[in-house]
Amino acid sequence: MSEETVALRPIAEADLPHFLSLLNDPAAMGEHLWFGWRQPDRIRRVWAENGLLTDEQWTLAITVDGEFCGYAAAMREVAAPTGWHWSMGAQLLPGSRGRGIGTRAQQLFVDHLFAHSPVMRLEAETEVANSAERRVLEKIGFRREGVKRSQLFRAGEWRDVLLYGLLRTDPRPSPG
Repeated sequence: MSEETVALRPIAEADLPHFLSLLNDPAAMGEHLWFGWRQPDRIRRVWAENGLLTDEQWTLAITVDGEFCGYAAAMREVAAPTGWHWSMGAQLLPGSRGRGIGTRAQQLFVDHLFAHSPVMRLEAETEVANSAERRVLEKIGFRREGVKRSQLFRAGEWRDVLLYGLLRTDPRPSPG
């Protein structure tokens, strides 16, 4: 059996039903990302306007053997007038989780962000309880930099979030 080919590409119209489920379906979103109902039509309108690719935010489809299985997104964060960084994350459809796809996709996304923008720094955040995402971030070279106490409110309670950072100059694990 050959290894699955993980790739990134712009979100296509055919991806929208699956993409929207990752933004508005509690079962698809998983325990760490459900924050209540949102505006599904807003995302469709934004996609029609700019394909979810702007100077401030890049959203790409994660595919396995050409089939949509999730997305990776980065938002431009301005830390000071002379510097900015990307804050990134990814999400997979339930059937794609636990197979190493997220690790490979986020590594590809890191490579893409560093190759196509002049940033020195990438950031990622995850709930303290999200051990799968913590493992992925550490595996692809991110360093844990701190805890943001009571950063987000989900499922009726305030939750702590871990902050991770990766510099362009940091040593990175080799692929595979």
